[in-house]
Amino acid sequence: MITSKQRSYLRTFGNKLQPLFQLGKAGIEQNFLKQIEEALESREIIKIKVLNNSGLTAREASDIICESIGAEAVQSIGSKCVLYKRSIKKPIIELP
Repeated sequence: MITSKQRSYLRTFGNKLQPLFQLGKAGIEQNFLKQIEEALESREIIKIKVLNNSGLTAREASDIICESIGAEAVQSIGSKCVLYKRSIKKPIIELP
């Protein structure tokens, strides 16, 4: 669980990112979760765009993904959400 100060710090990184994944009509599948988990291991923070045809809001999608892979939801605005998970092998981001 990250604090509000840490979440605010991570938002500065998230604002600069381009969406790495798009969630569409296929929904959240095991392969999608595996790809997100691998991306989080290498980058620690990613942005996902939720398309209108997915049937989910960005908040709902981030909650489902975070619960499935143990990540932290940093931010959900409009159709985009930012996720964070500390890397096990080589951490990049130092939280305050």
